[in-house]
Amino acid sequence: MEIAEITLKPRPRLPEWLRVRLPTSDTFARTRALLDELNLHTVCESARCPNHWECWSKGTATFMIAGDRCTRACRFCAVATAKPFALEADEPARVAEATRRMGLNHVVITAVARDDLADGGAEHFRRTIEAVRALNHGIVIEVLVPDFNDRDESIDTVLAANPHVFNHNLETVRRLTSSVRHRATYERSLSVLGKVKAKRGGTIYTKSGLMLGLGETEEELFQAMEDLRRVGSDILTLGQYLQPTRKHLPVVEFVPPGKFAEYKQVAERMGFAHVASGPMVRSSYHADEFELRAGSSQRASVSRCSPELRMAKPSLSDSSAVELKR
Repeated sequence: MEIAEITLKPRPRLPEWLRVRLPTSDTFARTRALLDELNLHTVCESARCPNHWECWSKGTATFMIAGDRCTRACRFCAVATAKPFALEADEPARVAEATRRMGLNHVVITAVARDDLADGGAEHFRRTIEAVRALNHGIVIEVLVPDFNDRDESIDTVLAANPHVFNHNLETVRRLTSSVRHRATYERSLSVLGKVKAKRGGTIYTKSGLMLGLGETEEELFQAMEDLRRVGSDILTLGQYLQPTRKHLPVVEFVPPGKFAEYKQVAERMGFAHVASGPMVRSSYHADEFELRAGSSQRASVSRCSPELRMAKPSLSDSSAVELKR
C-alpha cells in the first residue's frame, strides 16, 4: 500500500473568513451545566470543534457516547487516544434525559472508535437510540458512527434501532486516507455506507463528510464525491480542515468560501439530496437544517431536482414517514 507523505510545518495564520467571534449567552452556560450534571461527553469539546461556542449558545450539542478515549489515532482528530474505560450502562438514559431537557427536535449521537469491543460499540448505539426515542416522541435521530471494521452484525445492530440518518465520514480522498485516518481504509468506509443503503434503501438517509485543505486535488475530491454517490449517499458535508494542535496534520490549503459554493453546485448536480458546503461546516453542524419531520404519509424517491424530499420513516408505524426539506 502506498502511503502519501504529508510534511509537518508551522501552523499558518487563519484567513479572515475562518475567524470566529465567540458568542456569549445564558444558554451556553445552561448547556455546559446540564452536560456536567449528567456527566456527558460531546464531540464539540473532545474534537475541539470551532463551532461549539455557537452551538452551545443555541442549546444544541452532539453527544459522544462510549467514553472520550478512542482506540485509533487519526492524525486530524483531537479526541484522545488511550485504553478506553468500560461502557456505562446508564449512559443511554442520560443522553435521553439531556435531549429532553434541551428540547431537541433533531439529535446527533456519535462515538469514539471502540476496537476493543467485539461489536465496536454497536449495541451501545442501539440502546442509546432506543432510550432517546422512548423519552422524546417524534424526535429525528442521526447517528455518526465509526466503521465498525465493516462488520455486518454491528451495522445491523445499529439499523435495528431505526435511526433516521446514518452518517459515516469518508473524511478525505483515497490517496490521503492512509496518512490521515489511522487503521481505516477508503474502501471500507464506502462499503459501510453501501451496505446501509443496500439493507434499507429509501427508508433511511445515508450521509458522509469530507475535509478539504489536506492536499487533495479537485479531481480527487470530485472522484470521492462520485464514489459516495455510487454507494447511494444522500447527504454530503464539505468543510475546511483545521489543525487542532501542532501535533496534528498541518493545513495544506485554506479553501476560499467561493470554492465551497462551487463544490456545492457540483455535488448537487451529482445527485446528492442535500449538500452543506462551507469553511466552517462540520458533520453535525446545523444538522437540523435538513428538517426531518415525523408524520407525513406521503412518500417520494430522492430526486436531485426536488426541493422537497419525503422518505418512509423507519420507525413507529408502517404508515408514518419522514419529511426532509431544504
